[in-house]
Amino acid sequence: ENLSSTGTGFIYKNDGKYAYIMTNHHVVSGASTVKVVLSDKTEVNAKVRGSEAYSDIAVLVVEAKAVNSVAVMSTSDKVRVGDTVFAIGSPEGASYAGTVTKGILSGKDRLVAISLSNNTSSDYYMKVLQTDAAINPGNSGGPLCNINGEVIGITNMKLVDSTVEGIGFAIPIEDAIYYASTLEKEGNIERPYFGIGMLDI
Repeated sequence: ENLSSTGTGFIYKNDGKYAYIMTNHHVVSGASTVKVVLSDKTEVNAKVRGSEAYSDIAVLVVEAKAVNSVAVMSTSDKVRVGDTVFAIGSPEGASYAGTVTKGILSGKDRLVAISLSNNTSSDYYMKVLQTDAAINPGNSGGPLCNINGEVIGITNMKLVDSTVEGIGFAIPIEDAIYYASTLEKEGNIERPYFGIGMLDI
């Protein structure tokens, strides 16, 4: 088995049969098997219930008996710019699992251009929270929490540039839960689209 990537997730729901873990789509995309290491170092196999690129949300399930607690959800509209926030994750992999970084909420309702391919043009815009809490590779999918430890977002990206420091982003938790509820039931999210054909006349 080859370890292709690592990321972070958090348990947001337990229905007695399964515990549901939220993470980013780009963390589990292309994975044939997914293993979850819980905070007590227990390793369990997980199944991808659903995953979607545009929302960058994935839902994993593990047996309910494997977990003993669920993260407390809040909403991002209750937190104000300047409020203290915490990011929890596994920067650079499992050896730094459970790393907590502190910052502030730097902005709300930011629209960030996203490209799903390697070209320079963007495919769509994502509405995100902005924070200066340190976010590193491996933090993706982890919770962004308010001062009470309640989840207000799911960290998913940052600006990477030699001239930029401390600009990270998180999907608002209410948006993430909306997408996750669809992924739980359908496994994917259907989106409408329209096309434009160009003709030189």
